[in-house]
Amino acid sequence: MKKEVIIALDFPSRVAAEDFLEAMEGQRPYIKIGMELFYAAGPAFVETLKERGYKVFLDLKLHDIPNTVQRTMKVLAALGIDLCNVHAAGTVKMMEAAREGLEQGTPQGRKRPELIAVTQLTSTDQWRMNHEILIPGPVEQAVTSYAGLARQAGLDGVVCAPGEAPLIHRLCGTSFLTVTPGIRLADASPGGSTQDQVRVQTPEMAKILGADYIVVGRPITHAANPMEVYEAIKRIFSGGGFNE
Repeated sequence: MKKEVIIALDFPSRVAAEDFLEAMEGQRPYIKIGMELFYAAGPAFVETLKERGYKVFLDLKLHDIPNTVQRTMKVLAALGIDLCNVHAAGTVKMMEAAREGLEQGTPQGRKRPELIAVTQLTSTDQWRMNHEILIPGPVEQAVTSYAGLARQAGLDGVVCAPGEAPLIHRLCGTSFLTVTPGIRLADASPGGSTQDQVRVQTPEMAKILGADYIVVGRPITHAANPMEVYEAIKRIFSGGGFNE
């Protein structure tokens, strides 16, 4: 399976996102649009990016009653996105409804978007999971349990921390996608307001651990030379630069 680097466009406006993409000198990296940018720029921006040839991971983390999720996914599928997600905590029934909605909304002749489930956010450590969310046991146990439910629901994979990818592949098979945020460069300074993720790894370790996709935001988007950093990460994780 080809490993891919997804750039998280965590920008507050369409203008800011467009400025960043322009700095990538006409290249077309795989990009992630999260809630902030989607709510600011709307579905039309997603459609524009698809028309320009970008692969898009629409990261809205749906979590609602099954009927609402199904109807929403039907709408999102029509945008032509490549990847989207739900919260695994929404139950197997909700995840099945999400998949059905995507199948219903995908135009005839096209492949439906890949669907993955969020297990535990990479900002969640064991103490918060045990004492605030009231899920007992280690984080890895909860993550693999959710992954098993996602596989049961017919999903294509999960969002997890890089360190959990080997456990999930052993449980669900190597073709079951592991999409891993929480990527930090080896020389990143510790602490600071941007370090809200706690279950993190470098691109090198994510590759060794078997992650299929890594999602990288601030290490690229906040860099002095984003394209240079992206190319370096891509060489490490995917085995080549833009011209591979």
